[in-house]
Amino acid sequence: MSSLDRLTTLLDRFRLRVAPVPLERAHLAGFRRSDETGARLVFQIDQTGIDAPEGDVLFALSVEFGGAANPLLTALPGCVVEEIDANGQMHSIVALLAAEHSALRCGSPVVMARLGEVLVVHLLRAQIERGEATTGLLAGLGHPRIGPAIVAMHDAPDRTWRNADLADVAGLSASRFKEVFAATVGATPAGYLRRWRLTLARQDLEKGDRVDRVAHRYGYRAPDGFSRAFLREFGERPTQATRAG
Repeated sequence: MSSLDRLTTLLDRFRLRVAPVPLERAHLAGFRRSDETGARLVFQIDQTGIDAPEGDVLFALSVEFGGAANPLLTALPGCVVEEIDANGQMHSIVALLAAEHSALRCGSPVVMARLGEVLVVHLLRAQIERGEATTGLLAGLGHPRIGPAIVAMHDAPDRTWRNADLADVAGLSASRFKEVFAATVGATPAGYLRRWRLTLARQDLEKGDRVDRVAHRYGYRAPDGFSRAFLREFGERPTQATRAG
């Protein structure tokens, strides 16, 4: 796995929020394994509440990825179970979370929130690096050829990307790039880029940016074309998103 940063732009654009909660409101929880040699993490982002398996609860956390538009939400499996060995990379984070959960010292909720954010990033890294996803964003980010092209789109959405440009980033011919991208991500390069741009555009509109400026920022020559694309994608016009924000 190269040093290519596959997560920072996603995490910057969609605020990750983690907080300690009761188990019935949790998306992520840690449990002491029955063999006492480590821990088991259960991460269920698409539902609230985790059934406690055999073993003590070490901590329970809610996890929010900054809104339903975050592509990571649809990319993650419904349930991730991670076994944490005593000498594993995430063991120290889990141990610190468990200690804060049991001690309930001053500031423990804040400490657990920050440690929880770090733990979620480690879990996302593990999903990408192991390459267990067969299709979707995580599969694309983990692909040695397609990953760099997705990161390029994430990092520079305002650039006038042609298929040939992205193919160069991937080190593939244009036809082969389009074929591998679609098979890996489940969308064409142009389709993925269009949705990414419109998702960012919606964020900007909700913050109060003007429609014409946002349209130009993401490659639309005229607000009318941007409005039609936005309506097809989200079922509402850009002005409605501006009012909602």
